[in-house]
Amino acid sequence: MLEGKAIIEDTDMPAKMQIQAMAYASEALDLYDVVDCKSIAAHIKKEFDARYGCGWQCVVGSSFGCFFTHSKGTFIYFTLETLNFLIFKGA
Repeated sequence: MLEGKAIIEDTDMPAKMQIQAMAYASEALDLYDVVDCKSIAAHIKKEFDARYGCGWQCVVGSSFGCFFTHSKGTFIYFTLETLNFLIFKGA
């Protein structure tokens, strides 16, 4: 696991799911180079789909904007290391 601590910017996820999201992000950063945002996002999405059912989306990067609709209780936006993570399940 990385030594960095995640900073949650916004969320409506239950606490257990938030912890899992940050754990998957940390795991992905251990597996992939920090510049390989596509592989990091794919890893997190795959883990969320397996654990919580299909339909999850994940965006990872240092600079991005977006507009989306999500199912209640399935959204988190946090920073870990130098990257921002947006995870949500589509409505």
